[in-house]
Amino acid sequence: MRIGVAGVGKLGEFHTGLLKEIASGSADIELSGVFDLNTHRMQEIGRKYGVPCFGSIEDLARSCDAAVIATTTSTHFAISKQLLEAGVSLFIEKPITATLDEADELIRLEQEKGLTIQVGHIERFNPALLAVEPYIGEPMYIQAERLSGFSRRVTDVSVVLDLMIHDIDLVLSLIKSDIRSIAASGVKVFSNELDMATARIEFVNGAIANVTASRLSRSKHRKLRFFGRHPKSYASLDFTTGKSEVFRLVKPDQLTSKNPIRNFASKKMLEQFGEIHDALDGLTLDYVSPDVPKVNALKVELEHFIDSLRNGRPAAVTSEEGRRALMVAGSITREIQKNTADLD
Repeated sequence: MRIGVAGVGKLGEFHTGLLKEIASGSADIELSGVFDLNTHRMQEIGRKYGVPCFGSIEDLARSCDAAVIATTTSTHFAISKQLLEAGVSLFIEKPITATLDEADELIRLEQEKGLTIQVGHIERFNPALLAVEPYIGEPMYIQAERLSGFSRRVTDVSVVLDLMIHDIDLVLSLIKSDIRSIAASGVKVFSNELDMATARIEFVNGAIANVTASRLSRSKHRKLRFFGRHPKSYASLDFTTGKSEVFRLVKPDQLTSKNPIRNFASKKMLEQFGEIHDALDGLTLDYVSPDVPKVNALKVELEHFIDSLRNGRPAAVTSEEGRRALMVAGSITREIQKNTADLD
């Protein structure tokens, strides 16, 4: 299987290096080459990783069976459409496209050509999340915060499509319900697009998600907290440090740990919540701090993409899921624009 890379900026170089690594250990995988409109950058990456440089998307299409699209969001549609029409399956970095109409056209081509599109929502593969998923039950309240510094490379999109869409996708994957309503606000500061935004998403099943994203911070901050039911639980994830912990209310015989010292520590921790013991109706606190393996989430999602092509399986994050995240991001943006207009 020949795989090429379109766009070799910072993220595209990561893809190139990882695909080179994957190919070195897989006889059926070949990194066919790279393409970028910045010829100097493309040749630099080509030399660094020992791969061919393509002069056009047409040359890339003729030389690969699949491709990674790591270009700016505004170019995703045109490049992806050309490659799909040439019979190339795609890994498209988030968001899938800039508009829903563009996403719909790519999905139509994917189905018409019998190809595969995987959307690069990398947080689905974050080991901190994967470590706690078996313990969290059914999330009913999620609070997501994603802060970073300002970057000139993403001024073609708002913070909603740049950062918030990561957590939008996570929320949609964790809460299995249709959306009832969305309320949102945001501001422009350093660019012509939104630089800070916050949204409240309410679901038909009663679940609520509060999502905040900003590119006005002096430090990176990526946290996810949620309360769930079945069992009643609270989980905290720090995507930056990889630390995860879960507090669950379970029957005494359902404690995760059989270590009496650890369970005694959990009991003492419960006392910090105040005089709630009598309200627990026979339940006890189960504290879980799972081991989080040191893995490269980007490499894992590329391996999932390759596996789906090898074995004809659905993509780990399908084009339809990428479209839904884009749809919600669009609804949030329109809600912010409406509120801004009301203030003018």
